[in-house]
This record gives sequence, C-alpha cells and structure tokens, in this order.
Amino acid sequence: MPAIVSVSTEMPPYHMTQQETKELIYHLFSPSTPHVDRLISVFDHSEIVNRQFMAPKSWYVEAHTFAEKNALYVKSAVKLGVNAVKSCIEDAKKHVDVDLKDVDALICVSSSGISTPTIDAKIMNELSFSPHVKRMPLWGLGCAGGAAGLSRAYDYCKAYPHAKVLVLCIEFCSLTFTRDDRSKSNIVGTSLFGDGVACALITGDQMEFHQHTNGTNRPYIKEVQSTFMEDSEDIMGWDLQEDGLHVIFSRDIPNVVEKWLKPNVDGFLKGMSVNVKDIQAFVAHPGGKKVLTAYEQALNFSESMTEVPRKILSNHGNMSSPTLLYVLKEFMEKPFNHGDMGLATALGPGFSSELLLLEWRDIS
Repeated sequence: MPAIVSVSTEMPPYHMTQQETKELIYHLFSPSTPHVDRLISVFDHSEIVNRQFMAPKSWYVEAHTFAEKNALYVKSAVKLGVNAVKSCIEDAKKHVDVDLKDVDALICVSSSGISTPTIDAKIMNELSFSPHVKRMPLWGLGCAGGAAGLSRAYDYCKAYPHAKVLVLCIEFCSLTFTRDDRSKSNIVGTSLFGDGVACALITGDQMEFHQHTNGTNRPYIKEVQSTFMEDSEDIMGWDLQEDGLHVIFSRDIPNVVEKWLKPNVDGFLKGMSVNVKDIQAFVAHPGGKKVLTAYEQALNFSESMTEVPRKILSNHGNMSSPTLLYVLKEFMEKPFNHGDMGLATALGPGFSSELLLLEWRDIS
C-alpha cells in the first residue's frame, strides 16, 4: 500500500480574527446591502476564530481587477509553494532517503487562480527537481482537491511501486474577494474562506524506511473512491465574471452531505469489509460548521470524531483544497496503534466526493 510519509503546511503572512473580518465586511457592505445586519450574523455562528490571508486588511478595502488579483495569486503561489515543498522533503528525510531529484511526479492542486504554464512549472524553475518529473496539475476541484490529489498519488504509486509523489495544494481564496458583490453567497464565503498551502509526500510499496524510525507509524492508503453526482453543477463552484471569480454556494450543501454521503461511505467501506464503527480517525475536510454537523448525523459520529477537523476550521477557516492536508497533518502527529483505521473525505464542485481508507502501520 502507498504510504503518506510527511505533510507540511505553510502559513500566509497576514492574520485576522473572525471579529476583525466581520467588522471589515460590515463596513464595506452596510451602506448598500439590504438586511446586512441579518446576513452578517453568519460570522458569529461559523465556529471560526482566526484565519490567515495573503494580503493585508487594507488590500480588501480597495477594488481590484481580475488581472491584479490573479497576478498576486501566481506570485504568492510560487513563493509559498516552494517553501511547502522544501519543508515536506526535509521532514520526509527523517524517515526515508529522498531528495527533490528523486520525486517522480508532482501533483499540483489549486482552484483559486489561473496560470499557464501552471504553478508547478514555475515552482520547478525555483527548485532542483528532475527535468523528467511527471507534472499533473489539477484545477477546479475546490474543497475536494486535496483528497483527489492524494487519491491520484495512490493510483500512481500502485502503478509504479517505486514512485515518490508530491501532492501540493495551494489556495488563496481571499484573493478572489469581490467587494462589489452583495450576494448572500459572497457574504457566506467571506465568513468561511481562508488561505493556505500544504504539501504531502506519498511513496509506493518499494520505498524502504530508515531502520531508526522503528516504533513510529504512518498512515497507508488502502483504497480510494471518487463519486460524481449528475446534474449538480449549481451546488458549489465559481462563476467567472469580468471582475473575477464569484463563489457559488448552495444552501443545500449540508442536506446533500447528510443524505448523499452516507450510502457512498457505506458502500465504500463494505467493499473493504470495514464498518464505519471501525474508524478511529475521521480525516474530514471541514467545509463549515453545518457540514461537520451533517457528517456527524449522516455517519452517526459523536462530536469527538470531528474534534480535529473543527480545530482546523477554528484556527484557519476553510482553505479549500489544502484544508484536508492540514487535518491529516494533525492526525499524523497523534499516537495511533498498528492497524488503526482512518477515513478521509472531502466534497467539491461537480458535485463530487473523494474517499480514502487509511490504515496506520508501524514502520519496519
């Protein structure tokens, strides 16, 4: 089974509390937004305390063209992406023999900006990758992108057991902010989304761990499943307009999670002869407070099962694709026994679901 060797996270430079963000949005929207006092209350019920952003507060007060927003996205993505890759490889060296030149494939996941050549090519020009590395940019998967990246890395490592694959997730959702968009979806988006970058190294079965790492363990990926819901394009995504990317958010997302996800999970686990009660680690993308509650209700989980996703949501908000890797990193720093099972899940535009069954194994 492919192993998740290391996960790194990279923090954007600017921090705002949820209260600061609420006051900023109220200041911008109150003069021209009906019922703003009612709509702004979404900030108070989000369970988010802090978020990180790629621009200072003053940037969001000003109007920006799509070109200006995207230029900052590209510049920031390269800078933080380089740092995340370096940190991931350095951490992995504690457990395996690996260098940047040893990486066989680079899966770069993002949905909050546009670049051709893609961001991975720009990052490769900054780092000493092999010129033969397989580039696999994934765009448009939104919140499901991190789980999808891990799943595609699993597929690659199953085909090439010697492989070392980096999954790099880069999202600066705040840079898509449109100050003249008075829609409810935009206000909800500003109450949820943050910026973040994360990178994971996945290796195939033929990778040998250092002998001195005996006694530690790592999650291995046993199986993955991707599921697409037909005729659901209006549930989640971007609406590209002249001034940039406008968020699409359906109020039905929690209901979709509760009613659609459970049969997905049950069928996936049944195929692996695993019961949902066997899951010790729920590595869920915390799309928002209501989404986490819907997970609990759909899978009959207690709040203790969503404690880690709630912690990430509280400290960082919804960062789209990197969020799942932030949650995964938190779980990898906790003690697990050999054979403990985990379920990773994320939902995104399409509408789509990504599921991964994890098993912690002692490194030997």
